[in-house]
Amino acid sequence: MGYLLVAACASLAVWLWLTLGQGMFWRTDTRLPPRHAPARWPSVAIVVPARDEAEVLPYSLPSLLAQDYPGAAEVILVDDGSTDGTGELARRLADAHAGLPLTVLSPGEPGAGWTGKLWALRHGIAHARSGARPGPATGPGPAARPGPGPDSRPGSSPGPDPHPSPGPGPGPEYLLLTDADIAHEPDSLRELVAAATSADLDLVSQMARLRAVSVWERLIVPAFVYFFAQLYPFRWINRPASRTAAAAGGCVLLRTEAAVRAGIPESIRQAVIDDVSLARAVRRTGGRIWLGLAERVDSVRPYSSLADLWRMVSRSAYAQLRHQPLLLAGTVAGLVLVYLVPPAALLAGLAAGRPAVAWAGGLAWLLMAGTYLPMLRYYRQPAVLAPLLPVTALLYLLMTVDSAVQHYRGRGAAWKGRTYARPSDA
Repeated sequence: MGYLLVAACASLAVWLWLTLGQGMFWRTDTRLPPRHAPARWPSVAIVVPARDEAEVLPYSLPSLLAQDYPGAAEVILVDDGSTDGTGELARRLADAHAGLPLTVLSPGEPGAGWTGKLWALRHGIAHARSGARPGPATGPGPAARPGPGPDSRPGSSPGPDPHPSPGPGPGPEYLLLTDADIAHEPDSLRELVAAATSADLDLVSQMARLRAVSVWERLIVPAFVYFFAQLYPFRWINRPASRTAAAAGGCVLLRTEAAVRAGIPESIRQAVIDDVSLARAVRRTGGRIWLGLAERVDSVRPYSSLADLWRMVSRSAYAQLRHQPLLLAGTVAGLVLVYLVPPAALLAGLAAGRPAVAWAGGLAWLLMAGTYLPMLRYYRQPAVLAPLLPVTALLYLLMTVDSAVQHYRGRGAAWKGRTYARPSDA
């Protein structure tokens, strides 16, 4: 019981520090900064990488085509080797919904050393910028074989070579990089651009509100964003002089000039956690970044079962730890100390008649639940879920361990039929 008292006191100390000293990570009031309409609305290309997204595209793509944006804008959907008719569905949706012009690209399989999403972004960005003919793929290995050519919605320019590379020339001043499962309200692009131009930001990212409808989504999804904010406090990220950098890959408005300066996406072509890598590259090259929670940007992807959520987390959890066993061991120990010790100490202290142990554990658990409440409110979930955060943390611990196990079995970072090696092995 003496060891449990020490652990409970250590956990309480950690929670006091997290609550007061970790950038107020638990607050959910970091929304788009003050903004006003620019004198001239800059041009924007919306680039959507999509692989087997026929299930969600009818809910997301029309919202992009319907953007009420005063400046020049276009949508470029890059079909990343889909087998479910994603590209053809996108064309039909464009025919059925008036709005921004749509171009569909099919660049073929990723080049060696590239993840599929970043390969798709490479071609979408290059097409938006210049439509120039390609150079060889960056990174070791030959360029990918040419795939089917692009197709355009009526009113957009005909598609160029399917393997363009960024080059000089006219192009959009901003790029909106958004996932195929993200739905935007009609004023989303306008508000993002107004925020970027008003605050002179090179990157503005909003963490889309994920779906939280099923029982497992309610238990796991709000905690996912809570844990992310704990690792990357938004207030720290948004300080100009801060070294902390992160973005939310579902919604990133990026100044084209900053993308060129940071070598995006070539400089991060192997990144599995591409949003954090992108933000770091922009900040490292002098860019100003901002990240916050979204109000009118939502993910429409369902995660109805625990297995779906498990795959979503475990596919990149070990990559977040840089595939280092020592970091994995430290993470597991930290999760146990911070999230599992408090309820264990409270219950054991009450059962054994040790008030000091019970008080230390109970106070730590109270701080844990209290800091989780704002995120539950943001996700419109009942407060009764707050004391269950240790259960969710245990699930995340098991997902992280499973991520490492799958990595060493050669199945790490697997997503939609592709498995990515660690960067040093790519």
